Amino acid sequence: MPRYAVLATHSLTPPAPGPGAEAGGPTAVVLLLDGAGKAQGPPAVVARDRLPAAVAALEEQGVRWVWERTTDWYPDLLRAGADVSRAHDVALCRTILRFSAAAADTAYVRDLRSRPVDDGLEAPAHLLPPTRVSEHQSALFEEPQDDSTAAEAVAAEFRDQLAALPPTPAGRRLHLLLAAESAGALVAAEMTHHGVPWRRDLHAGLLERALGPRTPAGVRPARLEELADQLRVLLDAPGLNPDSPQELLRALHRAGIEAHSTRQWELEEFTHPAIAPLLRYKKLSRLHTANGWAWLDTWIADGRFRPEYVVGGVVTGRWASRGGGALQIPHAVRAAARADPGRMLVVADAAQLEPRILAVLARDTALAAAARGSDLYQGIADLGFGGDRAHAKMAVLGAMYGATTGESGRLMPQLAATFPRAVGFVEKAARQGETGGTVSSHLGRCSPPPSERWRAAQRTETAEQQRRADQLARARGRFTRNFVVQASAAEWALCWLGELRRRLRAERAAGRDLGDLVFFLHDEVMLHVPAEAADEVSALVQECARRAAELMFGAVPVDFPVGVAVVASYAEAK
Repeated sequence: MPRYAVLATHSLTPPAPGPGAEAGGPTAVVLLLDGAGKAQGPPAVVARDRLPAAVAALEEQGVRWVWERTTDWYPDLLRAGADVSRAHDVALCRTILRFSAAAADTAYVRDLRSRPVDDGLEAPAHLLPPTRVSEHQSALFEEPQDDSTAAEAVAAEFRDQLAALPPTPAGRRLHLLLAAESAGALVAAEMTHHGVPWRRDLHAGLLERALGPRTPAGVRPARLEELADQLRVLLDAPGLNPDSPQELLRALHRAGIEAHSTRQWELEEFTHPAIAPLLRYKKLSRLHTANGWAWLDTWIADGRFRPEYVVGGVVTGRWASRGGGALQIPHAVRAAARADPGRMLVVADAAQLEPRILAVLARDTALAAAARGSDLYQGIADLGFGGDRAHAKMAVLGAMYGATTGESGRLMPQLAATFPRAVGFVEKAARQGETGGTVSSHLGRCSPPPSERWRAAQRTETAEQQRRADQLARARGRFTRNFVVQASAAEWALCWLGELRRRLRAERAAGRDLGDLVFFLHDEVMLHVPAEAADEVSALVQECARRAAELMFGAVPVDFPVGVAVVASYAEAK
């Protein structure tokens, strides 16, 4: 029985067939592997129109798929009605193994680390497939076979990645991280496939009420033009283009408003009749630019918003997105994210996740005690800040993000006295970064080492060079200070997503539809579920959060509460 199935592009097939190419021509190669990653026979070439059926047949045997990138294969398989339960994303795992201190010191890992830090990361040169071609026969797919060296290259790197996982506690945590990252790639593809239910008519109505009727591209909507006219009068600037920061600043200065920028927080410090309409203009302009009619035309199709998520798109392991602003859907348009008839949205977010992660990482029993409840900041305030929640939150965020001057700096001594292990933990991470060291998340994702440019900047001769070196060192310290917490929180979220996906698939396999994951943002998930299953899914989301903590940390005295809202519209969730 095979344990793994490598899927790669056929070495003789161009990525995009030209006009007249045979629709069913060979496009993919499948190579079956045993538990040690050893091939169980020759690779099989699979025709394009037979790949979904081939994948489904191997899914029944319980294989884990191994491919270079999930995005190369899974979106097309989903569109063809074939999904997979487990996968190993070689490219995502390569990125993690490159820097992880938990990885074994193998030739493969040394090769990855030999690349300059600023370079991109592709497959090691010695694993690129040769060009020789031979022929075999396949009993599994009944297709003529090729030597399919691309599949063999992926299998070779997969074996190298398995060999880089030492049989130690750190190695086992790293193995969990690779599995969670790969599962996250499956979740991301499935969320794009399912899409967030989105009512185009509601969105268009929101825009018309806020901005006025739709105008041609390049023409301001009526509300914006009205506000622009008001600003021209109030600032005595007849030709003002309020979309130009330079023009706007000059007009503000001529009117006696000595702002250094057009940011909202700075403009709000001034008292002038033009400030209120200017802030209104900026808010509506952002709506028009970021989520206006052009966004609606580009990103909403068939009643769904389907952004493209980038798993591990941030160095800490947080996700990013390509286009559509998926990670910052503004409240102004959330009412358009509305469940289909007979279904509801289950929106869940982990409460104050990063400080709870810090309590576990630092093994700070006092902070762990403060975290036993739904409001960690109030627990911290009651222990060390006389009940002042705002001061407690400011101090904790300052400690994690490096904002240790001003009010945050003033509160830091009290925080350190109350939670010495937690503060000492992030301070140590900051010192490591400032001196050019690296830090690690709980499961083994490590911060990249400093670039040669950074190291060169630390070699100083003049006072000005020393000042610049100190600035760079402090900036790197702020990065590593937060990396240990944010990266570990991202791992917890991956485990949460993976467990949710596993449970939903198990229920579906048993004939019960509990809905789909459709959206994820750092510590928040959205599911589109049958209305009658909403309460059950709400409980499942919370159960999976507890399971994620157990999977990562074992039994720890820190709660990871999850707030859940069952709503018809995303706007009702918060």
